[in-house]
Amino acid sequence: MEERFRKALIMSGIPETIEHCLVENPEDADDYCFAGYPSIVLDGRDPFSTSSEQAGLTRRVYSMPDGAAGAPTVAQLIAAVEGVPQNGLT
Repeated sequence: MEERFRKALIMSGIPETIEHCLVENPEDADDYCFAGYPSIVLDGRDPFSTSSEQAGLTRRVYSMPDGAAGAPTVAQLIAAVEGVPQNGLT
């Protein structure tokens, strides 16, 4: 995810500033509304959040048109950083 995210930032012309946050326990997951690994937060929100996700220490799965994946595509990350709606892709 981080490699794809860096590529999305570069392709969008956004300076690469990535901060990591260590989520070590269920309380941290609740505090950060952490939906599992890997996740990103842009301006305080998770652009791929769905109403059915719960905070927790788990492996996150992203729904794609052709099935599940472990991370969003570069195109989806570009759309997220540029503020374009995700068309239901989470």
